[in-house]
Amino acid sequence: MNFKNKKFPSQIFRAYDIRGNISLLTPELVKAIAYGLVAQYQQAGQTQLAIGYDARLTSPEYAEIIRQVCEENQIQATILGCCSTPLLYFIARQFDGNGIMLTASHNPKGDNGIKWIIQHEPPSPDMIQHVAISATHVFDPAQKVTIKPVQHEIVVQYCLEYQHALLQDIQLKRPFKVVLDGLNGSAGRCAALVLKKIGCEVIEIRCNADGHFPDHAPDPSQEKHLVELRKTVLEQQADIGIALDGDGDRLVLIDECGTIISADRLLSLFAEICLKTHPGHEVVFDVKCSTMVKNTVCRLGGQAKMIRTGSSFLRTYIAQSKGRAIFGGEYSGHYVFNDGRGFGYDDGLYAGLRVLEYLSQQPDLTLSKALKIYPERYCTEDTYISTHSEVPAAVLHDVELKSHDFGAQLSKIDGIRLDFEDGFGIIRASNTGEYFTVRFDADNPVRLNAIRDTFVSMLSDRYPKIAQDILDAQ
Repeated sequence: MNFKNKKFPSQIFRAYDIRGNISLLTPELVKAIAYGLVAQYQQAGQTQLAIGYDARLTSPEYAEIIRQVCEENQIQATILGCCSTPLLYFIARQFDGNGIMLTASHNPKGDNGIKWIIQHEPPSPDMIQHVAISATHVFDPAQKVTIKPVQHEIVVQYCLEYQHALLQDIQLKRPFKVVLDGLNGSAGRCAALVLKKIGCEVIEIRCNADGHFPDHAPDPSQEKHLVELRKTVLEQQADIGIALDGDGDRLVLIDECGTIISADRLLSLFAEICLKTHPGHEVVFDVKCSTMVKNTVCRLGGQAKMIRTGSSFLRTYIAQSKGRAIFGGEYSGHYVFNDGRGFGYDDGLYAGLRVLEYLSQQPDLTLSKALKIYPERYCTEDTYISTHSEVPAAVLHDVELKSHDFGAQLSKIDGIRLDFEDGFGIIRASNTGEYFTVRFDADNPVRLNAIRDTFVSMLSDRYPKIAQDILDAQ
């Protein structure tokens, strides 16, 4: 896409949201983006929306800029204050399903971003690009936007409404000792209150919203960020550790033994829970999930549906499935319940509560026991590999051609994924930068190395630097 304004940071308009460093996402750009957002709401015939914001230092100011542009254009905008993204989605139902969230999720403190929903659904990639095009026409970095300082504010009314809905949904048959790590994001405070009200003993870590993020970025998917949570679970002999990301839509759990639970295992457990009450229905997961997830769904009599990576694609697919898809999850820790309970969007706290409810139904069931049937996989994390200036589409095309020699099941939903009987490998082009994402998974370490070597062999002739990077990343 050619943008006339060379200073315009088109790279922050990504496949499922707008996100980037505040040196790029300036108040001036936020105002220009606001006009593009307003146009989309007006095209959809909408006249009101809710605005929420996360703990980041610039978020309240950016929310106020968007509110003012909405008011100028006869859209009534109500600011919900500092809250989680799931809380915004929940309250947006009172605003015809319209909401804008200022958040950069799990990104470093110097970033910010914008997510939005129109009539309950997230924007498509094309809609995000249309906002970018619209913003280029009005963006003038020289026209400084000045706004009075805005303080972070928690609006108790909305927090209570959200809490009430969760407490109505979840029924615990026994209490638990929970260590909750809010990672200084916007979800910790409300999550701690819900857990206490439901009868749990709660040990809080970093549950205060702090946009300085004094320890590290609010990203629970990195093991090094979970050191304190794991230590506290073991020291306190807690039943479970719950970590939420910066805006509360992702979940990572630690069991009573201090083991970090991978998304593959948790997805399998959630599939079991939902298929028990809705046999034969569909369970959705993204292309980065392991073979175990598909095998589990099929073993339980469900229909396994693999889709492209991106929580907005997951929510859209489930919303449009007409009840066929009862649950969906992503390897990154997004979980969406659609089993007649939950709200049809990704909410880390709600997913954690569903685990506690499941455990409470048996007197001495622990998380490690519940997951014993879903053993940990031998796998690599997402690994980022430079494109070395090669055209991603050409690289993927060559991998596809060579893959036919290996007798694997080929999927092109999002990049190139090869499924073997005992594992899989995937290479996909990034939506956000000049790199590929690769991941490998297998039943045992020998097969893990063999699957990785298969991908290296397909790349080594024409793309030796990319192949070498994959080898070096071991």
